[in-house]
Amino acid sequence: MKKILPLILLAGVGFLTYSCDNSNDDPVVVNPGKDNDTFPIMMDAPGSFTAANNYALTADISIQTTDVVLVYRRAGNAWQQIPKTVYVDPATSASPRKFDYNFVFSNKEVQVRIDDQNFNLASMSQTEANNYLNNQTFRIVLVPADPAKKAAKTSNSVDFGDYNAVIKYYNIDESKVKTISAH
Repeated sequence: MKKILPLILLAGVGFLTYSCDNSNDDPVVVNPGKDNDTFPIMMDAPGSFTAANNYALTADISIQTTDVVLVYRRAGNAWQQIPKTVYVDPATSASPRKFDYNFVFSNKEVQVRIDDQNFNLASMSQTEANNYLNNQTFRIVLVPADPAKKAAKTSNSVDFGDYNAVIKYYNIDESKVKTISAH
């Protein structure tokens, strides 16, 4: 019995040492390349840029601080990604008037604004204001950050400048777009 007791004790200590080994500290990834707490969301934010709102529209959102916001402006039947520089009268002026549609965001709001570069926006004609300032629609697309693909573009990454590619890549149903009020 004296010979078996040390062997049992040694086997027990060995078992506990092996079972408590914590050397595999790799994180468990449930769905590689996917963010499991955020899903793509799309919303339209219509509004008009005026001097009263400082040529800025603000929409409330709620995202993780690591997620990404994409903003597109309706241009006829298509969507153009912003930031975007617009040349108001390139064909009729030696130094065309220009401005930028731009945006900034936090995890609580997105602000779409116009940064005028070389002229006063209030000096636009009514036709120009209707084309660029009044009744504009911006599509805000909230997408999860993808830390697994941070290093470099891969063959299956998406071109964020191509609205249709973004919709296809994130499998977003355009029939479920919500309209929110911009203030």
